[in-house]
Amino acid sequence: MNEQRRSVKLRSDRRAREEHNGIPRARPGSRASVAVPSFFTLMNLFCGFVAITQIHQGQFPYACYLIILAGLFDLLDGMAARLTRGASLFGAELDSLCDVVSFGVAPAYLIYARILEGSGMFGLMVSALPVMCSAVRLARFNLQFSEEKKLDFEGLPTPVQAYFVIAIVLNIDQETWLSRAGVLDLEIFIPVVVILSLLMVSLIRFDGVPRISFAYLRQYPVASGAYILAVSLIGFLPYIGLLSVLLVYIVVGLARAAMRSVRALMALPK
Repeated sequence: MNEQRRSVKLRSDRRAREEHNGIPRARPGSRASVAVPSFFTLMNLFCGFVAITQIHQGQFPYACYLIILAGLFDLLDGMAARLTRGASLFGAELDSLCDVVSFGVAPAYLIYARILEGSGMFGLMVSALPVMCSAVRLARFNLQFSEEKKLDFEGLPTPVQAYFVIAIVLNIDQETWLSRAGVLDLEIFIPVVVILSLLMVSLIRFDGVPRISFAYLRQYPVASGAYILAVSLIGFLPYIGLLSVLLVYIVVGLARAAMRSVRALMALPK
């Protein structure tokens, strides 16, 4: 009897969360609207899993490309959910589980296998930070889940953290200047991993991926121009362009947070 009451209460709480977030209840015949975005979500998971196998075999560039592909599927599942009106708590939970693998476990294993494997237990602990912080970041995101497209997010998005890691690895393998700059030195690389992990669970707000449209271009011309410039740079200079764009993205988020803090301090009564 207690288990039945607990089950009823859980269903009631779930319905209350859906109504509070404005999520439409599932209707008979709406399975396709859930299946389409879920397909892209599972492809995200598949790419993350195959990336892990490639890391195990020492094929680090292939693993990086697969994580990038996982990010594209992650973007497509959100677009499909909005187009088919198939957004649901089930989809959000499934998406987060898949993201933990593709953007948490896979990049963390890449960090360990490519750079920190020789650092013993300390290297293993540092490599585990992206996984743990990704899980916390995604769990917090699910609590704030809403069907509406957000202009920004609280904490560094997990795909951005993953892409930053693979951008470093790809540049190490393709551009000799990055190795000469000392990025492979543990004194530099380990703090980078720690900072990326902490940013994911921070309260700093970072821009979301814009939904490009004529209305968005008119309302946010500067952001739209920056987005187009970033895509063009990555297209012409894939490796260094990706790293540069992500670095600017993080710096801009930190600079905005610093400006907000300064304004808040200046607004305090003297």
